[in-house]
Amino acid sequence: MSITNNFKDGLNSIHSSILGDTVKSSGTLIALGALFAILGVLGLFGQTLVSVVSVNVLGMGLVIAGGLQFIYAIKANGWKSVTFQILLAIIYFIAGMSIWAFPLPALEVLTLWLGFAFFATGVLRLIVAFQYRHFKGWISLLISSLLSILMSILILNSYPSVSLWLPGFLISIEMLMQGWALLYMGITAHKIMKETGL
Repeated sequence: MSITNNFKDGLNSIHSSILGDTVKSSGTLIALGALFAILGVLGLFGQTLVSVVSVNVLGMGLVIAGGLQFIYAIKANGWKSVTFQILLAIIYFIAGMSIWAFPLPALEVLTLWLGFAFFATGVLRLIVAFQYRHFKGWISLLISSLLSILMSILILNSYPSVSLWLPGFLISIEMLMQGWALLYMGITAHKIMKETGL
């Protein structure tokens, strides 16, 4: 019995060291996880809205980044690359305003980028899979790489008609996965807190 308790205590100690201070704030993790999961599920029902909102947030981010960089470049006396920094700031600002003015073409560009990104990561993962072919789990890497390449082909084959919903769908899936991950960590942290009496 004491061996089992010692093993359990050792395991809890390892888990506590991995989770760090999050053990004491498990409720926050669970709440964040639930929020992300709910937003992800809602996003799956409104993929087009999520796509449009995300591209507008991207545009806003670029406008703010351009404005801040422009202010900083003007205020930085003696900075040798000030002209270059001002040009970059103007490019950011124009890109952000263009995204706001033309959200649908911006979504098409984003979708095209996603298609090529999936293809590139799939090919790179395929190379890694063949490098690890002597190890036991290399088949999962191979399947993962082939799925990325297949996703790329499907996106590029259906382009531009998927541009309205695909970015929103992928963002929603990511939020859902992040939500589940945070929920799992929060529940694990809560169990450790109860068992160790922290």
